[in-house]
Amino acid sequence: MEPAGHYLCGLFQATKKNMERMEEAVPEADYEQVQHFLSESPWSSQAVMKQVARDADRLLGGRPDSSFLIDESGFTKKGIHSVGVARQYNGRAGKIDNCQVGVFATLSSGTSVCPVDVRLYLPKEWTKDAARCRSAGVPTAQRRHRTKQVLALEMVQAARQQGLRFHWVQGDGAYGHDMKFCQALADQAERFVVGVHKTQRIYLEDPRPAVPAKAGPRGRRRTRLQTQVQPITVEKWRRQQPPEAWQPLTLRETTKGSLEVEVLHQWVWVWDGKSPQARRWRLIVQRDAATQAEYKYAWSNAGAEVSWETVARQHGQRYWIERAFEDGKGQVGLGDYQVRGWLAWHHHMAMVMLAMLFLVEERHTHQTEVPLLSCSDVVDLLCYALPKRKISREELLRQMRTRHAKRQASIEGARRRQQARRAERQQRQTPSKP
Repeated sequence: MEPAGHYLCGLFQATKKNMERMEEAVPEADYEQVQHFLSESPWSSQAVMKQVARDADRLLGGRPDSSFLIDESGFTKKGIHSVGVARQYNGRAGKIDNCQVGVFATLSSGTSVCPVDVRLYLPKEWTKDAARCRSAGVPTAQRRHRTKQVLALEMVQAARQQGLRFHWVQGDGAYGHDMKFCQALADQAERFVVGVHKTQRIYLEDPRPAVPAKAGPRGRRRTRLQTQVQPITVEKWRRQQPPEAWQPLTLRETTKGSLEVEVLHQWVWVWDGKSPQARRWRLIVQRDAATQAEYKYAWSNAGAEVSWETVARQHGQRYWIERAFEDGKGQVGLGDYQVRGWLAWHHHMAMVMLAMLFLVEERHTHQTEVPLLSCSDVVDLLCYALPKRKISREELLRQMRTRHAKRQASIEGARRRQQARRAERQQRQTPSKP
């Protein structure tokens, strides 16, 4: 089996999905070969991801609820050398953390979801440092700062160029609050439903932006657009609605019964403060039916031919990208990589997407006879069926000694670097002799 096969099997079989554990679990796997395959081999991660996207589209594309879901995920890292690492918000940890952030795109339909693309977010402190980018192997064309919304839009456009068949683009409030992102989707005839923050301003009638006339004959000519009506936040509008305005809706069936919510729907106008015209979109507010709390806000450019129930249900589809992250990190090592460079990071992500595609295909193949088959079930079956490295007492002790040797080398290396830094500080603090 080639290193690619060893790595793919390792993502399923190893207890921790790093190369050391893969070598211990997969027959004939060699650490150095797998390391070379991931970090130095010139194979194209983009080619693999494109094939994954085509295969995922075959399973999930072309349906009325087929959606292109966008979200980001953070990967906690120590040190400063891993490509893209910085002090930034880590959604997984729920705080500012030293981490890398990837913007992911998944294709979904019903309860199935498969990652089809990813972009590594490079903070400005990276794109402004050419030497740092060069050291991490960042291609020259990628050494420019792009927001996460710009990266998401690039993935939507790339998906269309590949011919992926989806009817909705979805994202959370980080994308819905960006008017440029939403307007670009609308201008490209993409139907979206994206979350917005409770502070988002809306207009209940057309604000008709216009440049006011001069205050008097001697006044300065005005150039800035102003609205004819005042905006209101979505939260304030929600508080003004009577109890009977909330409409019951069943989002989907779950293992704990029906997921019941209550929904407000309203046509509103939105304006970016610059455009000559406002846009008329739909506002959806959702809350838990039992607690009448946990409010979620979203807006959509879906036309009047689409029912508010359909828009609300599509907004609920964003849940499945969170499930994809859970399966990716819990089952096939999405966040378990031990690499620093640009090439290796993308190679790992491509292999994880290939593994997740396999899980989706297996669930679809057996959904009739095993309707509750989960990704975890498939991984358990693979771990049982795949060949395993035979572990004798001597082999177990050898693996243990190897781990200890690497750990000791890491400790000694850290100690030497610490001593060098201490000596450098002392040298700077020692006054020079006249």
